[in-house]
Amino acid sequence: MTDAFTTRTLDITTGSGETVADLTAEVESFLREAARGRDGLLNIFVPHATAGVAVIETGAGSDKDLLSALHDLLPADDRWQHRHGSPGHGRDHVLPAFVPPHATLPVIEGRLALGTWQSVCLVDTNGDNPRRQVRLSFLG
Repeated sequence: MTDAFTTRTLDITTGSGETVADLTAEVESFLREAARGRDGLLNIFVPHATAGVAVIETGAGSDKDLLSALHDLLPADDRWQHRHGSPGHGRDHVLPAFVPPHATLPVIEGRLALGTWQSVCLVDTNGDNPRRQVRLSFLG
């Protein structure tokens, strides 16, 4: 580890269904070690072609609303050119255009500077891939 830049990879099990997985606790745990009270930036990156990162409220239904909206925008049917995997899997490859595979967030005094109701979430609509990696990189 250097003082300026620290990276950790999280292994996340998302299962076989669509999910919005709250990563906020894991991110805060990483920052306690990596930031050590300093200001900087946290980059969150998902190295997958069918998942993304969202900053969204969770627990009050917004996470389910996000999945519902994505289902309306990107239905799991046979319209997609990309056809391997489960039926409608092509839409999973379009997801990162709507929910990007990265986010860069401010860190102030070693803490993630989120709004009151914001959480950092992994968005995964691909039931064919039940395990994901999320890379956290702190730049102080």
